[in-house]
Amino acid sequence: MGQTPEQVIDSQRQDWNRVAGGWEKWDRFFDEQMAFLNHRLVADARLRVGLRVLDLGSGTGYPAILAAQTVGAAGSVMCIDLAKDMLAVAERKAKRLSLNNISLRAGDVTSLPFESNSFDAITSRFCLMFLPEIPKAAAEIARVLRPGSWVAAAVWSAPEKNPSIGLSMAAIKQVIELPPPDLTAPGIFRLAMPGELAGLFRQAGLVEVTDHEFIGEWSYSSAEEYYTSLMEIAAPVQNLMAKLTEAQKQDVKQRILDAASIYRRGERVTFPLAVRMVAARKPLG
Repeated sequence: MGQTPEQVIDSQRQDWNRVAGGWEKWDRFFDEQMAFLNHRLVADARLRVGLRVLDLGSGTGYPAILAAQTVGAAGSVMCIDLAKDMLAVAERKAKRLSLNNISLRAGDVTSLPFESNSFDAITSRFCLMFLPEIPKAAAEIARVLRPGSWVAAAVWSAPEKNPSIGLSMAAIKQVIELPPPDLTAPGIFRLAMPGELAGLFRQAGLVEVTDHEFIGEWSYSSAEEYYTSLMEIAAPVQNLMAKLTEAQKQDVKQRILDAASIYRRGERVTFPLAVRMVAARKPLG
């Protein structure tokens, strides 16, 4: 028997709370390496001064911090995430930046605790593919958006275009037997297929839907740095590594380091990445 949606959500909540400290430790790195994704989302959601924004699956504040800076004191950003420990990191960042227009709420984005037509824009970075009930989330997005307003979401594209994500799983598979991945189950690549999230937005009644594969790259100072970050922030990898013996862990580590080293360019290890950027508008009528 598979898990119920409630069990999936509860398990994810525990996982994300557990790795919140790792995300805070690596926060500056991700800000430096992947800020372009936040800017793209802020643009696709048409954010401007004075808007009321909802950010789904905010984690440690992406792209909520940039959204708050964009809408200014006359606007506001509501962050919702399963993991209160991740939101606590976002709250500390907002305070350091003297941003007083951010609110944070722990909750499940498939059942939004907000009135209909109450937000001028919605953003979401790397959240929707983890949801057990994505059509329900799309319907909720359409419900709480004001007519004429935009949603902009980022989800990971195909595994072969994102080697930094797949390396660890491939290495673990070489050491222990893993069941084949269920591509319909919540997970990193659940919405990687072109048109899938776009189709769900259309089914929810949204219009002017765009679906672009956005290519970029990110880099680490070394394969060792990549490995360390992976072990501290990737909850699914942590869950699998916990099942290994010490010897197996060392074996996996060496395999990951070897695989990452293939992407050495000059002094750094640089990975390509591919993200699906999907945007849509709620009709005025």
